[in-house]
Amino acid sequence: MINAEVLVAALLAYLLGSIPTSVWVGKWFFNLDIRTHGSGNAGATNTIRVFGLKAGLPVLVFDVFKAWLAVTLSHWLGNDNFTVNQEVVYRIILGGLAVIGHVYPVFAGFRGGKGVASLVGVVIALFPAAFLVILVFFILVFIVTRIVSVSSMSSALVFPFIVIFVFDEKSLPLIILAVAVALFVPYTHRENIKRLINGTEKKFDFGKNRITKENG
Repeated sequence: MINAEVLVAALLAYLLGSIPTSVWVGKWFFNLDIRTHGSGNAGATNTIRVFGLKAGLPVLVFDVFKAWLAVTLSHWLGNDNFTVNQEVVYRIILGGLAVIGHVYPVFAGFRGGKGVASLVGVVIALFPAAFLVILVFFILVFIVTRIVSVSSMSSALVFPFIVIFVFDEKSLPLIILAVAVALFVPYTHRENIKRLINGTEKKFDFGKNRITKENG
């Protein structure tokens, strides 16, 4: 079942995920390591918080795109003998490798972000309709709380219910993935959960105290 094309796609998926967008943006444009500022997370949210929206938004878009692209590698590199179910599993694995690459990037000393943006890219590729529902839910929670971690975790927790009960998903691999998302996101937000319990988790300020080229 595993041929050379599948192995190449798996490697490319991990390498795509490993592109440390926020780290490179910080070093190239601000001469700073994003991982030593703000929350210390190498992700889009911290990039926006530290460097501002102009720097963080491209990071967010690319982090989503690279994981989406990793999943779609299956269209060009794969195995023609895969069954429908095997093809679904294959696409899930490619997406998972991209997320792992984001969290443990080979190009940035294996110190990456939490993987939420890249996970969004996987969800868009595999659950496009469910993603739109979750996006609305995320925005509503964020408007109420102004806390990205709460919005991310709550969206992840309701995701499998949306997939199973709203869209009546029958594919077992996709259902398992939806449940995995609900477990993965809170796991990567363990420090945020501690801060929420302690009442020290900060509300998002859209880079109110951001570092600029001039003051960085």
